[in-house]
Amino acid sequence: MNQSALKDSVGIVQPQCIHFDEALPLRSGKIIDSYDLMIETYGELNADKSNAVLICHALSGDHHAAGFHSEEDEKPGWWDNCIGPGKAIDSNKFFIVCLNNLGGCAGSTGPTSINPANGKPFGPDFPIVTVRDWVNSQARLADYLGIEQWAAVIGGSLGGMQVLRWAISYPERLRHAIVIAAAPKLSAQNIAFNEVARQSITSDPDFHQGHYYEHGTYPKKGLTLARMIGHITYLSDSAMRERFGKDSLTGRNFGRDLSTGKLNFGFDADFQVESYLQYKGESFSNKFDANTYLLITKTLDYFDPSVDYEGDLSKAFLQGNCKFLVVSFSSDWRFPPERSREIVDTLLKAKRQVSYLEVESDGGHDAFLLPVPRYLEGLSAYLSVVANESANSSEKSDHAS
Repeated sequence: MNQSALKDSVGIVQPQCIHFDEALPLRSGKIIDSYDLMIETYGELNADKSNAVLICHALSGDHHAAGFHSEEDEKPGWWDNCIGPGKAIDSNKFFIVCLNNLGGCAGSTGPTSINPANGKPFGPDFPIVTVRDWVNSQARLADYLGIEQWAAVIGGSLGGMQVLRWAISYPERLRHAIVIAAAPKLSAQNIAFNEVARQSITSDPDFHQGHYYEHGTYPKKGLTLARMIGHITYLSDSAMRERFGKDSLTGRNFGRDLSTGKLNFGFDADFQVESYLQYKGESFSNKFDANTYLLITKTLDYFDPSVDYEGDLSKAFLQGNCKFLVVSFSSDWRFPPERSREIVDTLLKAKRQVSYLEVESDGGHDAFLLPVPRYLEGLSAYLSVVANESANSSEKSDHAS
């Protein structure tokens, strides 16, 4: 491990598994009788518990958002450039909570968990959960931690959709909602990408109708292809052009040397971008559960809070007093800036206080995970105000006591 990276992070962190015995009714009508949520926390909760921040993860994320699990780890958590001492989401000022959502495959109850009814993994029998279900389970987590109100709920992509749902379902339980690279609902194109990804998994001979655990295998080819499709949509054309060049016939090629610029006149990878996508897809398939991937892409597809408000999303935000920060990225074509501006317009129609930051970046949809200076500066400036509010609240609480 790079010792400077360890020093600049929250350090070595220990995940916690929290068990809930109370049944959780789902939007589908099904019920999860009991469940576990795997979480990590960074920083210290202040006396009046006013400095708590919830981090909501995106499709392939989990509870490990910052720091390292051991000194042998080569990489920190998935949002380490944002979370930590002195960083935008400052662990010296906030008590930061991140969890692996229900249906995940990183310790929370999901398809890989044992079904107590038959002693086998749930697999495809695990019910599809919605963003609303996730937020309901997160509210129970807040209760468990003794947090009546979050200073902020923050998330990018699917995480941003959870933030919106928090402001709808529990408007009095958060003071700030930070929605990054998200949309009020998926476009038909996005749903189409998700369906192609799902078909690639379910058509793999090793899928076995989702019961592949019992066969000692998993749909590696299908999951690899699904991730390749997804990864393309997370990048921008300019980012791919910069990384691989116009022809992509030179340079290191993940095991194939194309420095001579010769084509193989076959169907193996000729171009660096081909090998890159294969590498990323295979790497992902080795650590992520296929049933979880199917479930979470459906969670994305189903997100549309306006259906409960006669198609007028602004009505969903008429309650509560939380303030909003909405962030978008210029090169994000999965959730382009106009989708974030839809959110802003919706909030303004509901007469909510909202700030909007559109960041110039070549990073595509993945820019919300990258250390883009303008983005981090804007996020840091906004959260410094949030931190001051929490500090003032705590000070008043001390005087009152």
